[in-house]
Amino acid sequence: MMTETAGSGVPEADDRPTRRSEIAAFLVLAVLIWPIIAVGIVGGYGFLVWMSQVVLGPPGPPH
Repeated sequence: MMTETAGSGVPEADDRPTRRSEIAAFLVLAVLIWPIIAVGIVGGYGFLVWMSQVVLGPPGPPH
């Protein structure tokens, strides 16, 4: 929980994130989190297309 100074709404200086912690958070997001989310979205879409083709048949005119 952040401590605030007397009614100013500004966190104290020791509660503010440092440049090093911001760079570490950015690297975690950029290198780990977003690639995992991107692979999950693309894989989920591929699975959705695959399952729809299993149920409805392949696209194109009927033979």
